[in-house]
Amino acid sequence: MSLEGLSINFATIKQGGSFATMVDACLAHGITTISPWRDQVHGIGLAEAVRIVDQNGIRLSGLCRGGFFPAADEQGRRNAIEDNKRAVEEASALKADCLVLVVGGLPAGSRDIRGARQMVEDGMAELLPYAKQAGIPLAIEPLHPFYAADRACFNTLKQSLDLCDKLGAGTGVAIDVYHVWWDPELEEQVARAGQNGQILAHHICDWLVPTKDPLNDRGMMGDGIVDLKGFRRMIEKAGFSGPQEVEIFSYDWNARPVDEVLSTVVERYKTVC
Repeated sequence: MSLEGLSINFATIKQGGSFATMVDACLAHGITTISPWRDQVHGIGLAEAVRIVDQNGIRLSGLCRGGFFPAADEQGRRNAIEDNKRAVEEASALKADCLVLVVGGLPAGSRDIRGARQMVEDGMAELLPYAKQAGIPLAIEPLHPFYAADRACFNTLKQSLDLCDKLGAGTGVAIDVYHVWWDPELEEQVARAGQNGQILAHHICDWLVPTKDPLNDRGMMGDGIVDLKGFRRMIEKAGFSGPQEVEIFSYDWNARPVDEVLSTVVERYKTVC
């Protein structure tokens, strides 16, 4: 099986050192599509990251991450917009398929989730013309409701797609199985996103039972309860033909040698995805 449809999010192999060494590890396993995090790009410098990507024919299925729009005051919201503009510039330089947005939760001390959602909408509306000019689609990643307070106050595909419809062209969603597998409207909303060309990225891992840590206990594909083959059929039926991006935050897997992690990823991609 070709690995053209496989992408590695660098959260999965963050123990692997620098941006350059993680790229080399992926290439050694025949993987040529990645999704790095901005701090990993900053660690080596944007110009050097661009050189490595171009020299090796690397594709970025996304750049992680922008977002975190809500803030307690106007200056905080302005700072978020400026940081997101820099993220757009970095994604453009790296020719990323999209900029993934973890939109942010409630500002410190707030109990107003409606207000936080309005700050997300306002922030994206201001960022969108800049992103469109740079040719970078903005991909909202709805996160599991557990993260509504601190990371993302958009938690379902329907919520996220409603906002995309309101904002218009240049927006879409990053569909992560870890965050949406449970949604009773999943099939309907995936089909809706596909109809409108709004599926910008697709992240995979697995949900373990029990889950010991809500952030850092994601499972390797096949070790949990998500119907990954069924999910893939559903998303491809909706028209998405991009790579499956393996994003695993895990105390377990992040403690293992990178070659072991990538070998396992490739094997599971071929057998259970």
